[in-house]
Amino acid sequence: MILHKVRPQKPGERLAKEDQLAWKIACMAADRVEAGPAAAEMAAMRVIDDWAVSIAALDRGPVAAARGAALAYPRKNGASIVGMGTETRVDAYWAGYANATAIRELDFNDSFFAADSSHPGDVIGPLAAVAEARELTGAALIKGIATAYETQIGLVKGIALNRHRIDHVAHLGPAVAAGLGAMLGLEANVLYHAIGLAAHLSVSTRQTRKGSISTYKANAPGHIGQIAMLAIDRAMRGETSPAPVYEGDYGLMAILLDGRDGEATVPLPSPGEPPVAILESYPKEHSAGYHGQALIDLAFKIRDRVGNTARISDVAIHTKELTHLVMGSGAGDPEKWDPAATRETLDHSAMYIFTVALQDGKWDHESSYAPARAARPDTIELWRKVRTVSDPEWTREFTDPEPLEKAHGARVVVAYDDGTIFEDELRVANAHPCGANPWGAEEYRRKFLSLAEGRVAKTEALRFLDRAAELPNAGKSKPVDLSIKAQIANSTGSVAGLFS
Repeated sequence: MILHKVRPQKPGERLAKEDQLAWKIACMAADRVEAGPAAAEMAAMRVIDDWAVSIAALDRGPVAAARGAALAYPRKNGASIVGMGTETRVDAYWAGYANATAIRELDFNDSFFAADSSHPGDVIGPLAAVAEARELTGAALIKGIATAYETQIGLVKGIALNRHRIDHVAHLGPAVAAGLGAMLGLEANVLYHAIGLAAHLSVSTRQTRKGSISTYKANAPGHIGQIAMLAIDRAMRGETSPAPVYEGDYGLMAILLDGRDGEATVPLPSPGEPPVAILESYPKEHSAGYHGQALIDLAFKIRDRVGNTARISDVAIHTKELTHLVMGSGAGDPEKWDPAATRETLDHSAMYIFTVALQDGKWDHESSYAPARAARPDTIELWRKVRTVSDPEWTREFTDPEPLEKAHGARVVVAYDDGTIFEDELRVANAHPCGANPWGAEEYRRKFLSLAEGRVAKTEALRFLDRAAELPNAGKSKPVDLSIKAQIANSTGSVAGLFS
């Protein structure tokens, strides 16, 4: 692993291409080394995970709308749309968009945290679409996924975006571009320009995840995936990119991040070193923002000991500052206590998530967010007694350790009307690699089969699982085929767009 120092140019200074971060990412992506066995197996499991959560989201409005947009671009040698089987093929540019939207809709795929946050599995939809359309092998797709994860995780470790109110998809664009280039075997010079274009065009504000959260939160990864695909296409045709995109005096670091005196350190594999950063990311057992995973498990843990919730006068969730600001009281968003709030807002409300998990002792991607469930009087009464507290110790335990050792959980302090107190805590979610039940292949299969039940025929589900699991091995000679047929209530969405 090489730690690459990144800083804005000084006045009058000009960085050689070889000293720029985009070039270093390009060289890593152009390296012909394959992912290590454990990383390759995990990449296949994350394909299974992404398709599982996509299937569960097929009838939701944003997913139907994205699918309708994609269906306006049929292409015989295109890519499949999740749920529509082998007979429907569309332009990879739009299949990647539709599938990435389905993957993100329920906030149910993987996460990673370091200097910033991310959902690295968001790279898979665009990569898989291009792999199918170009008839690449499973091994090529696995290499692309591992490279994209390596890029995104390296950027997330080194360059903080959230404190500057820049959304984390700014790291997703160059990651997808790097993964596409690795998958296609592109040379470093082409990749350098594609990564620069993708990084330059992928920046948006954090308002995507603030206030009354909109449907665009689900559409964002597909949109950014399209930007990365366009960047690759244009670079392959000879288009050059703004440079240095990170280090320029008008570049990302100087203008949008820490200013002209800022510095960052981005880790990337050494030449010949296989990409393995995917092993540092964490799955989700529950459909909610990652900061809520441990809170749901903590609520389950204590619910039998809390007693009569009607006697509770206050619930203080002592947690890291990031949870407090993004999903908690520190966000300053009254919508996080609003029973009429959007589903996207509720899955980013630590107070709502903890309340419902405590009352129900279970979590479901649909019923836990149902309007009638959110509007239950006893839920509203308890929900409005729940708050988060930014705790310096939990913040240190999240900020200082290495990624897999970070504390994502909380200590909950329950106060009763008679003055008594109940306390308990949980450091990480149960499914986390360091949790009580770290996930392996069986847990990913179980999640897929559970979410596919009633939507996908059992033989079709098992067929897909076998094909996905064999991607790293038997996939060395077989073209990628991730098509799957599911029951869909509305294939095209309810409203036509400009191009359909």
